[in-house]
Amino acid sequence: MLRISEEQVVERIRADNPWWVPPNQINPRISRMRPRAYFDLVLNLIRQRLPKRALILMGPRRVGKTVMLWQAIKSLIQDGVSPTSLCYINIESPLYNGLGIEQLIKLGSKASGGGKDEPSFFFFDEIQYLREWEVHLKTAVDTYDKIKFVASGSAAAALRLKSTESGAGRFTDFMLPPLTFFEYLDLLGKNDLVTIDDSSARPQFSARDINALNEQFIAYLNFGGYPEVIFSEEIQANPGRYIRNDIIDKVLLRDLPSLYGIQDIQELNSLFTSLAYNTGNEVSLEELSQNSGVAKNTIKRYIEYLEAAFLIKIVHRVDRSAKAFKRANFFKVYLTNPSMRSALFAPLKPDDDLIGNLVETAVFAQWFHSPNTHLHYARWNDGEVDIVSLRGNMTPDWAVEVKWSDLFEENPKKLKSLLYFCADHHDCKVMVTSQTKESVKTVDGVTITFQPASLYCFLLGYNLIRGQTNRSHAQPVKAVAATDQ
Repeated sequence: MLRISEEQVVERIRADNPWWVPPNQINPRISRMRPRAYFDLVLNLIRQRLPKRALILMGPRRVGKTVMLWQAIKSLIQDGVSPTSLCYINIESPLYNGLGIEQLIKLGSKASGGGKDEPSFFFFDEIQYLREWEVHLKTAVDTYDKIKFVASGSAAAALRLKSTESGAGRFTDFMLPPLTFFEYLDLLGKNDLVTIDDSSARPQFSARDINALNEQFIAYLNFGGYPEVIFSEEIQANPGRYIRNDIIDKVLLRDLPSLYGIQDIQELNSLFTSLAYNTGNEVSLEELSQNSGVAKNTIKRYIEYLEAAFLIKIVHRVDRSAKAFKRANFFKVYLTNPSMRSALFAPLKPDDDLIGNLVETAVFAQWFHSPNTHLHYARWNDGEVDIVSLRGNMTPDWAVEVKWSDLFEENPKKLKSLLYFCADHHDCKVMVTSQTKESVKTVDGVTITFQPASLYCFLLGYNLIRGQTNRSHAQPVKAVAATDQ
């Protein structure tokens, strides 16, 4: 039986590092791509030498992790770092099967030519496919004082768990989620649809043309989660082929089975399809089990896997008094990226019946970029509030009701559930999204900020990327008429 030779591996590493050969450039297509708004944050962590830690860049498939690594390599070369001291290895390549991190470091050093330009930056892409990577990477961090290690992976929760367990004090985790609406407009060069006044401590946002902004928002809901999709009319004409086949199926058919030993892939796929169709709706283990014929414990385990793969996010319920239920029998499920629903079924139009669920999913998707934000929804016998954020003492800090309609801005007394909830929680700040209207109104002693859902998603993404999570809640912002240009 023929075995892969060391020289074949070395040649593959050289092929993956074209910047080692003059004119020391990476793929021209990558060079022309505009970086995501998260890029500067990631690049600063890559440049950081103290404290001595490996950077673990996590996120679902196709959100731009590999491109970000290449863009970082380009920036380091521009900073004066020797090209041959930057080594990139994609662990998904079959040639690396059975090799450990120690071997890859030695082969990478040999491939680059060694000597004074021996790699001082190692980039391991899709590191989850290396067995016990977390143990060996920790050892490498301790052993190689002059090397900065950067690893990426698509199994976010699994990577984070192993990073926390084995890499305490040695790893820095960074989550790169799907595009926010702010990033979507930024990559398309359409951020001028929103005016930002950041002259004060708290930026003010207004839409130049709310109809034009909403048009882009609908496109974001249907196609906007992945950088590659937003630039391709061909993919947008058939999003199911790209998102379902290249992203979802790879996770369901390859990543999850290989990482968790799942046997019944069809069962898992069927559950995910059902959850995706019901994004934004309340479900229960009992209901899911009855409809599928799968045991509740198995359903629960599958849901944990789907969350680990960053395909869905579970949001738990509180009652009208904001108290959690002793048994979490009911919960809401949200896709981490609204465009996955359109890919699985069909793109939605602004007036479709289910568009409200997708708008609500988009709002939650912006908040998923803030791992320290713990959101709930409130529900009782005759009422519900879509989003409730609780303080440390489990009292409501702020609440958001997500609407894709101007009806409630025009007649806020129709927000009966929200008003009932706030009557019990006087300090709770309140935001209600609309389709086009923006205002601040007081109803029954409750001050309600109304803001278009598209503008609200934009400001969430803007603030969260800048680390201003404490300012991204439902506070009143500058009210601008929807017709202002």
